[in-house]
Amino acid sequence: MARSGRQQLLFRNPAPTVRIILVEYGLRRPVGDAKAWEAQLEHLIEIAELPMVTLQVLPFSAGAHHLMNGSLTLLWQEDGSAVAYMEGNQCSDLQEDPEDVTRSRLSYDRARDRSPPPPGSTAFIRGVLKEFRAS
Repeated sequence: MARSGRQQLLFRNPAPTVRIILVEYGLRRPVGDAKAWEAQLEHLIEIAELPMVTLQVLPFSAGAHHLMNGSLTLLWQEDGSAVAYMEGNQCSDLQEDPEDVTRSRLSYDRARDRSPPPPGSTAFIRGVLKEFRAS
């Protein structure tokens, strides 16, 4: 229920600007039954095509990266301040100190720079979906 509520945020007015980096592992490890997984990949493609969403896929070929131990969420407030939220296996950390947030942003930037641009990333997801359907 909470997930669908978060997804509705993409359609409010004004819509937020959202940048997402998915690691290839998340696209290649099916969760749930085949039908649900296929629908999830199709949904990612639809979301990637929204004008306020930038979605990139960090491929295995990028090698090791700074964010391998969990997920990172960066949020900018209207007043210009920012926070970083890191979450991993049984741990979480809200970073509010500007220096910590900057370090987290640099880790995000490095991951983004090692990912194909959005059109290539969407094509990558389409390729995974095609492989999944063929298997």
